[in-house]
Amino acid sequence: MSDLSWLTAQPIAHRGFHDMNRQRWENTLAAFEAAVDHGYAIECDVHLAADGVPVVFHDETLERLTGREGRVWQLSSTELAALRIGGTSQTVPTLAQVLERIGGRVPLVIELKGVAGHDSGLAEKVLACLAAYEGKVALMSFAHWIIRELGANAGGWPIGLTAEGRSAADMEAHFSMLAHGLSFASYNVDDLPNPFVSFLRERLSLPVITWTVRNREAMERTFRYADQMTFEGFSP
Repeated sequence: MSDLSWLTAQPIAHRGFHDMNRQRWENTLAAFEAAVDHGYAIECDVHLAADGVPVVFHDETLERLTGREGRVWQLSSTELAALRIGGTSQTVPTLAQVLERIGGRVPLVIELKGVAGHDSGLAEKVLACLAAYEGKVALMSFAHWIIRELGANAGGWPIGLTAEGRSAADMEAHFSMLAHGLSFASYNVDDLPNPFVSFLRERLSLPVITWTVRNREAMERTFRYADQMTFEGFSP
């Protein structure tokens, strides 16, 4: 496996270095530029727009971030680009625009948000966007079907499982995904420690990052049981 030390070398700004959506909103070019300015890695979320273009947006629905009713997959990337995030001048960027803006200056962790029946081809489209990108990128998802698609086609990009839970059923589900070429995991900090995370780190020597760290207690838990944090709401 290739060296993944870059994934855990610096704190990862959750949806960019936003200010909890007061003035600088999540998953905007402004939040990503602020993360670069502070030397943080960046986590972002990707859905498919109606025209099959990967766009950077967390929610399946539009209302919380744009004030408009509807769902991401119902609008084209051009229509999404006309919406204002939080009433600011920022709009919904495409993944291609985010990659161009970051330009390899800091690592990028992309979470693929799978909406069954509407995000078919998401993995393929994201990988196509990355074909000429020369920066450091890791890909991850909660959705097992996306992990399987990525594992079959990733072409060298590290693939991670976004996960949570401590139950026996959770552990069984997570361990089953090791058959699909995982390189790391991103785990809910509130669910540490657990056997899956311990196995990844101690038996497989795979890195684990956490989500989402918002206070010192969670930061301390991260570095007790994992390797790096995905944070928001403060400056590490």
